[in-house]
Amino acid sequence: MTVYQVFTRLFGADKDGCIPFGTKEQNGCGTMQDFTAKALEQIRGLGCTHIWYTGIIEHASKTDYSAIGIAADNTDVVKGEAGSPYAIRDYYDVDPDLAKDPKKRIREFELLVERTHKAGLKVIIDFVPNHVARQYHSDAKPIGVRDLGQDDDKTCSFSPDNNFYYIPSEALHLDNILSSSSYREVPAKATGNDNFSSWPGRNDWYETVKLNYGIDYPGGSGGHFSPTPDTWHKMLHILLYWAGKGIDGFRCDMAEMVPVEFWEWALPQVKAQRPDIIFIAEVYNPARYRDYIHRGHFDYLYDKVGLYDTLLAVSRGQSAQSITACWQAVDDIRRHMLNFLENHDEQRLASDFLLSEAEKALPALLVSSFMPSPFMLYFGQELGERGMDAEGFSGRDGRTTIFDYWSVPTIRRWRNKEKYDGKLLSDKELSLRSTYQRILLLREQAAWAEGEFFDLMYCNQHLHRQYAFVRHTKGHFALIVANFSDREETVALNLPEHLFKHAGIKEKARTALTDALTDKKLTLPFNSSQPVSVTIPAHFGVVLAR
Repeated sequence: MTVYQVFTRLFGADKDGCIPFGTKEQNGCGTMQDFTAKALEQIRGLGCTHIWYTGIIEHASKTDYSAIGIAADNTDVVKGEAGSPYAIRDYYDVDPDLAKDPKKRIREFELLVERTHKAGLKVIIDFVPNHVARQYHSDAKPIGVRDLGQDDDKTCSFSPDNNFYYIPSEALHLDNILSSSSYREVPAKATGNDNFSSWPGRNDWYETVKLNYGIDYPGGSGGHFSPTPDTWHKMLHILLYWAGKGIDGFRCDMAEMVPVEFWEWALPQVKAQRPDIIFIAEVYNPARYRDYIHRGHFDYLYDKVGLYDTLLAVSRGQSAQSITACWQAVDDIRRHMLNFLENHDEQRLASDFLLSEAEKALPALLVSSFMPSPFMLYFGQELGERGMDAEGFSGRDGRTTIFDYWSVPTIRRWRNKEKYDGKLLSDKELSLRSTYQRILLLREQAAWAEGEFFDLMYCNQHLHRQYAFVRHTKGHFALIVANFSDREETVALNLPEHLFKHAGIKEKARTALTDALTDKKLTLPFNSSQPVSVTIPAHFGVVLAR
């Protein structure tokens, strides 16, 4: 699995010279129809198998859609002009920003799913289970569905039957955030990042409210899961609703902030109806990984605090020997770990805050993508997008905004009014995309999809700016060496006797190998007695296959 994460409203936004804090009318907004057959063909041709359309479900916004029956939000509890896609306003609806005709937004989404499948890609959308927008209200809920909070007892801070947590008799105070506010909330609801007070701060997720899955956080009395909490039933219904739209997976936001008992109960019920559907969990606590896989039935988890953090540190000078500990820590669940180098939460690799140049991340890309795990890239990463615009609410922070109406420079030039002819891209950008394409297409070959992994660092402890490993299956062998150094290096690699026995390959005096990245042919020693001398370009690597 290779996932292309795309921030849906920014993909087709073509305006050059956007205005910071600009409205939709000023800066424009991409729609689902911008994902044409040609666009999807390009993404599939990059080597991607899945596309995660980020921000599909309707969320709070400062853009007024009251003319089509969507209640306007109080702007004091919306971050940015466009709003955060993680402040869900209606779980049963598509965000109207994303439709050419907002009245037909559900049908436009269904057609997007059909186009995506026709292009040979599978569809992933967000499921945001931990929190919702302050003014959550579903206009599109099916008949018979009760709204979140509609039947809550607001006189108590916690009840297993409530959907929200409350601070009884207290109003919500936004004084720590705004000089004055017209927003009124009495009693105050707990804030989405587990702030159980009526005084959220600027760095809190103050635009959201925490959902109650039966854990008495304020009282400290643990979980109340029998009888099944009302929130569980409501969220299962939402999952089944979107699964019924023909999507292929959910990326579950902050899944570890929801008790594993809910996932243990809900996911088998979804999979009973859709056995092929996948669930990806955003989880950052390694101590909980196996709970969310084995008990929670998740297919994949973010590998952020392990491989992502380590590869970034190695790219900035830490010894490459540290990579070994990453896969060893999750070796038993390796194929459940989703590798990535960018996503909407992280700073762009080419930003001034990280590596400054996208090419410096190529050795990390080789390691991350050729380990036996699924891999994800963020739209524009393959073009060296820098994320250095000051778009508005998000500021100049090295990230592509998720709060503002904006246009992503590299994506805009790559699309080039849907020509995809590359004429507006620099040679450097075209070369980078070609490199990503070659690497990602290699991942689709059976040798990579099914091959075993063998780390060579234990017998090459002299290596600190290079990381070497092998992938092999019956009839296939590939030696990968990633060079994190800023200069070309020639290294002597030891291939241990155990590798040949483990792979079932006979040792030879020499063998013919081809670098799958350049098609260059080499004849090198292939035994445990002679080191293999390999020359590797700066900030790149070799994939020597036979």
